[in-house]
Amino acid sequence: MLKVHEIFASIQGESSHAGYPCAFLRLSGCNLDCSWCDTRYASASFTTMSLDEARQKLLALGLPLVELTGGEPLLDPQTPVLAAALADVGATVLVETNGSLDIGVLDPRVIAVMDVKCPGSGMEGKNDYANLDRLRPRDEVKFVLAGREDYCFAREVARRVPAGNIVHFSPVSGRLDPAELAAWLVADASRARLALQLHKYIWSPDARGV
Repeated sequence: MLKVHEIFASIQGESSHAGYPCAFLRLSGCNLDCSWCDTRYASASFTTMSLDEARQKLLALGLPLVELTGGEPLLDPQTPVLAAALADVGATVLVETNGSLDIGVLDPRVIAVMDVKCPGSGMEGKNDYANLDRLRPRDEVKFVLAGREDYCFAREVARRVPAGNIVHFSPVSGRLDPAELAAWLVADASRARLALQLHKYIWSPDARGV
């Protein structure tokens, strides 16, 4: 059974699909504890749900883009099965993962949006750098940055990401000014994209289920 914290429809907020309507499933539980985590609440409560029930609830929202997130979705061995089942019916499926677990378990049709943890997260030592070699052509890599040290770290690691994969640099809300990060990216002629958490600009940064 899946430990489901919530299923909801919203706007996809932080990938190359940002801005599109999206059906979300947020699973409970995470193996990391990032200093800037904004979803700790997802570990506090959940409803057990069968894979088929979760699939039906997501499809009932009627949106062609679906995201499985958390917490950390790859902690549950059923997540890759659910992702493949959604892809079977034509959905575009994103799995947002923290980069500490093997993304190779995902169906080739599924898009991994994979974090690489920077020093400011306190979780840098948990990165599975072998995932950089497991990236498929449509997978995306995200670095969440709390300051200049994180930026320099991300700039170096991003050089290991294959040229065809999109790289996002995202500032921690309230800790790094997006304008400052934009200036660094321009100065370095970076291949990374500035990625803002779109949902936090549409709704309150503390809002849930959006």
